[in-house]
Amino acid sequence: MRLRPGVYTALVTPFNRRGDVDYQRLRDLVEWQIREGVDGLVPVGTTGESPTLSFAEHEKVIETVIDAVRGRVIVVAGTGANSTAEALELTRHAKEAGADATLQVTPYYNKPNQEGLYRHFSQVADIGLPVVLYNIPGRCGREIAVETVVRLAAHPRIVAL
Repeated sequence: MRLRPGVYTALVTPFNRRGDVDYQRLRDLVEWQIREGVDGLVPVGTTGESPTLSFAEHEKVIETVIDAVRGRVIVVAGTGANSTAEALELTRHAKEAGADATLQVTPYYNKPNQEGLYRHFSQVADIGLPVVLYNIPGRCGREIAVETVVRLAAHPRIVAL
């Protein structure tokens, strides 16, 4: 699958005054974005608080967005994580929930070398969802080298950077 060109909004994750995810406001935000003409939505990227959500919240935000979208726009689920195992689990869940693609951040903190990045992203892509690589070295402390991007581009499921 190729992602169609267009406007993709990186969604914020709304919280209530107690600090819990406000799933109704999230649904309202999805409706507003679609009404305003976006082509796709990206839940649980950096803007969506991915590093601060619990695993269960992360999965439920993705489920809520997919349910609210009802196939009207593309959903690129943020399922990147610091560990390959967690990224694989989140990506499998997003695929089962109906996501169209996945956004994969470079694993942070442990700073894998380029071979480690290649293996990490390749394993995620092998799950079967199209993968958008999310290269933000200022936040993750590791940049995906051009040579690594070229290697990854050979994978049929890695579709964008």
